[in-house]
Amino acid sequence: MIQEALTDSTQHYLKAIYDLTVDGNPASTSALAKQLNVKPASVTGMLQRLAATKPPLLVYRKHRGVVLTTHGQRAALEFIRHHRLLETYLQQTLGYGWDEVHAEADRLEHAISEDFEKRIDSTLGSPVRDPHGEPIPTCDLSMPVMADTPLSKLRAGQSAALRRFRPSSPELLRYLDELGLLPGTSIEILDYSALDHNLRLRIHGKNEIITLGFEITHQIFVELFE
Repeated sequence: MIQEALTDSTQHYLKAIYDLTVDGNPASTSALAKQLNVKPASVTGMLQRLAATKPPLLVYRKHRGVVLTTHGQRAALEFIRHHRLLETYLQQTLGYGWDEVHAEADRLEHAISEDFEKRIDSTLGSPVRDPHGEPIPTCDLSMPVMADTPLSKLRAGQSAALRRFRPSSPELLRYLDELGLLPGTSIEILDYSALDHNLRLRIHGKNEIITLGFEITHQIFVELFE
């Protein structure tokens, strides 16, 4: 089990780096500092330590950013799998809201054993997405490919199903819940404003018109209808 040899802090760094480099580009020190809410100097020190492990978990070049090695990527995927399985278990079995599961899973993910992970996976029927629609890495630590598009890129006349949410706060998740914007919800785009990048949309089967700004729409991913 990869995580047994790594500290909680290291696990958070590896997950953050994976998230920031998923598009193939290196993660900058400033981006990591912002995501982890720590000082850039602290990030630099940690990156240097993780680059010096044997085998190295990442490749760090000053002023050029950081990428995970194969070993670091597998470690990150294991932590992500634990976290997303726990989120799903908390929601489906214990009744937690989708706005509550992230913080609780953060506290639990460092402690679970490989056997416990397998039991959760079996109990849930090997889910492929967590409560926010994020893909769950497979047991062999590969990340499923999800064909989705940022909601921010849609324009008037297009229709889609909401698939994946990456909001930055529980408050925003609760707000989206109140609007009825949940994974699986079908929507149609009514209008797009080039001036402020707002989208006006409607949930299929409902009359209410919803207006969302870019700060929200770029954190929601959808599957377009043909």
